[in-house]
Amino acid sequence: MMRTYDIAPLYRSAIGFDRLLDMFESPDSMTSANDWPPYNVEKTGEDQYRISMAVAGFKPEDIELVQQQDVLIVFANKRPEPGGVQYLHRGIAARAFKQTFTLIDHLKVVDASLNNGLLTVELKRDVPEALKPRRIEIVSAAGDAMAGAAGRPAQIEHEPAKQAA
Repeated sequence: MMRTYDIAPLYRSAIGFDRLLDMFESPDSMTSANDWPPYNVEKTGEDQYRISMAVAGFKPEDIELVQQQDVLIVFANKRPEPGGVQYLHRGIAARAFKQTFTLIDHLKVVDASLNNGLLTVELKRDVPEALKPRRIEIVSAAGDAMAGAAGRPAQIEHEPAKQAA
């Protein structure tokens, strides 16, 4: 039995996350059609991530990494070996693949390496200073009128009431 959930109420409280919610609603995002080659995504620091992908049998020249805005695409196409190797058993897949990763804003690829059949892609989130949160001081209107020149509250002197004659 398949259940469907209406996530429309989340739109009211999720400001700026409409793209994320749209991904959950699209049928393509719920199926894992492209689960080869196997990969891991690790958080290695506060704003640092690593994608490790098992690509045994591929050479660096067989693999292409492309970052287009907030999408990282890994293409691989194994070139045929010269001499026409005849396999009795072929357990290491050498088929072409395309793997796509959706990245958060300001996440950039800083390094990529291929070692012992493992493609490692290092990513770092670098948010510009202008976009980082900043603290905003709240000043009340009454507080401004009461403040002295030094920014301290002004003192109000008590004056004795005048006696009516």
